[in-house]
Amino acid sequence: MIYLRSVLFLFGLCVFSLGISITIKVNHLGIHPWDVLSLALFEQLGLSIGAWNIIVGILLIFVSFILDRSYIKIGTFLNAIIIGFMIDFYLGLSILPTATHTWLDVVTIIVGIVIMGVGGGLYNAAGIGSGPRDGFMLSISDKTGLSVGKVRIITELLVLFIGWLIGGTIFVFTFIFTFIQSPIFQFVYLRLVRVIDKYEASLKRKSRSA
Repeated sequence: MIYLRSVLFLFGLCVFSLGISITIKVNHLGIHPWDVLSLALFEQLGLSIGAWNIIVGILLIFVSFILDRSYIKIGTFLNAIIIGFMIDFYLGLSILPTATHTWLDVVTIIVGIVIMGVGGGLYNAAGIGSGPRDGFMLSISDKTGLSVGKVRIITELLVLFIGWLIGGTIFVFTFIFTFIQSPIFQFVYLRLVRVIDKYEASLKRKSRSA
């Protein structure tokens, strides 16, 4: 079953990265706070958007390791590295839609956000490890006693502010991003977890009866 979970995890990361890449193509409408930061760092310091995604992810893993290493798994490292690599891969392709500065860009960014929600649900349902950003916020929540929701809001607002200070683009979709992505993520995640649990239970029954 670990092989199925691994395939699901890797596929989910690829889908999630595709969604991020699509939204970055129309970033003038506003993108996720963490991507605002990565894009701003890229524009100011060079390297690549994917490289900054990896660098920020590794830094968050380091902090989480100090605070609460229980949230750090092999999947956490793979998350940071694979997503960063795949973002650069997708952005290097010529098949992704580009900004037209018309209503089509709104459709494009919504499609990107939906894909991110699906991808996030896929790789999290695999249960191989939370992403570096999620692990970071969970460890902060444990240490401070604040709810995960409050920590997420505070963290993402701080990240957004830093990204804006160094030249990141903020617009309307930056603020409604979560309201579109989260319900899709939850829908995919919960249903996949149930499917996986049922499948694993059926495998156990078969092995006992064999």
